[in-house]
Amino acid sequence: MDSEPATDWTLDPQLEHDTIFVCDLPLCQVRLMNDANYPWLLLVPRRAKASEITDLSEADQAQLMREVAQSVRALKSETVCLKINVAAIGNVVAQLHVHVVARFRNDPAWPKPVWGHLPARAYEDTARQNLVAAMRTRLTIAPA
Repeated sequence: MDSEPATDWTLDPQLEHDTIFVCDLPLCQVRLMNDANYPWLLLVPRRAKASEITDLSEADQAQLMREVAQSVRALKSETVCLKINVAAIGNVVAQLHVHVVARFRNDPAWPKPVWGHLPARAYEDTARQNLVAAMRTRLTIAPA
């Protein structure tokens, strides 16, 4: 599938409802999942009608992997977590989005997947603002 211009792209309403805008990278909009149980970013490629990674052009697939790696480094550095889980599942929301989840041995779902383990717990305002600001800083500084 040829990549559509970002101007044809809109964010799925469920993703918009469940997340907070962090920043735009060259391909993806980065959003924070509003679930304080786990530090959790979503990367949503700004390409219309993409539901699978293979729906992206080869250039966009490569860019997506660069942005996933950048997000992993930023989240791991900020949270000092033990492990990062990366997944593009899309069973509930078909729009292509990649989950980048910081995991800790003492998190509520460890070592199982985070999906469906606990109801989402919204961030308190200050904690949300601090994490969003930290992610913006870490993601928008040019990589070394």
